[in-house]
Amino acid sequence: MSAKKEIILGVTASVAIYKACEILRTLKKSGFEVTVVMTEEAEKLVSPLLFQSLSGNKVYRGMFEESDAWQIEHVSLADKAGLVLIAPATANIIAKIANGICDDLLTCVVCATKAPVVICPAMNENMYKNKITRWNIKKLESLGYRLVEPKKGELACGKVGVGCLADTEAIIKEVKKALQGPAT
Repeated sequence: MSAKKEIILGVTASVAIYKACEILRTLKKSGFEVTVVMTEEAEKLVSPLLFQSLSGNKVYRGMFEESDAWQIEHVSLADKAGLVLIAPATANIIAKIANGICDDLLTCVVCATKAPVVICPAMNENMYKNKITRWNIKKLESLGYRLVEPKKGELACGKVGVGCLADTEAIIKEVKKALQGPAT
């Protein structure tokens, strides 16, 4: 495994956000240091304080937050990352990354990092199967990004379909695999 054991956990505004807490706790138990970067929309679902309590680290939220030390945060976060994990990843964040849009802290970190990036989609089945979303996912995979496919289950709308965030074990397994080297 890579000598760097720092995971940047990107958290976006999916209903599956509550599962990010379990992922964070499992990463910590596995010996990783975890720093959370939340999108503004994610903060409307879960308080950054919860992720701070679970990680023991500052939660990064915006491009223009006041900092205790002068640093360009998206670059310093990108540089310290052994891996960037986005779980849950919305169709919106997937589209932004696939198209090089850097309009928030998380997308800027992804653009600036040289570390492996693992993306774990979680969204409604119709959104997941949308041709544009599928094209964005294929584009990211062709660029070397790793994806942990969602599973079938009960969606927020009450229907059963593909779009539920993958199990924590599958996500952690892919994180460890990604830290061992490039995808084959």
